[in-house]
Amino acid sequence: MSVDAKDFKQAMRQCAGAVALVTVGAEHGKRTGLTVTSACSLSDNPPSLIVCVNRNASAHARIREEGAFAINFLHEDHAALALTFSGQKGVNGDDRFAFGQWTRGVTGAPLLTDAVAAFDCVLAQEFETKTHSIFVGEVRGVSHSDGAAPLVYLRSSFHVPQEIRETVSVGDLDSRHLSWTDFS
Repeated sequence: MSVDAKDFKQAMRQCAGAVALVTVGAEHGKRTGLTVTSACSLSDNPPSLIVCVNRNASAHARIREEGAFAINFLHEDHAALALTFSGQKGVNGDDRFAFGQWTRGVTGAPLLTDAVAAFDCVLAQEFETKTHSIFVGEVRGVSHSDGAAPLVYLRSSFHVPQEIRETVSVGDLDSRHLSWTDFS
């Protein structure tokens, strides 16, 4: 039994995802990137992340060529930057880096200086699916901003967690005191 792609997409729109820019390219003029909600932690031993990238994206081939990339998680003031890197503003390739403040990581990958968290990665492994590759990046550098409110994508628009929290009922008071370490 197969699931209709339209139904699948509609269901996925109900799942909040952290918004990140995957960036690649050590040299000006050869940089590119894309907006994703498909990046997440894989392990802390070694520190690594995964990101799913469509093979049609300009960054896909560049990640393979460079062997390095960065994942830059965005904050609430980065919605326009997310749209720029998604291609919705008509800006492509290296021109996308005219927006935001950038530096180079130890791998050469572009890092957003005011990201909620930025991970500079070397490509450790790649897995292919029908339309996407899953890139595993081993982290070589990290930066973060504790005070910034992360940007999330939910129901076809951008939000910050405070907006979502206002509509969530916490339920059992005792459950608020549990931490992730209580489950492992």
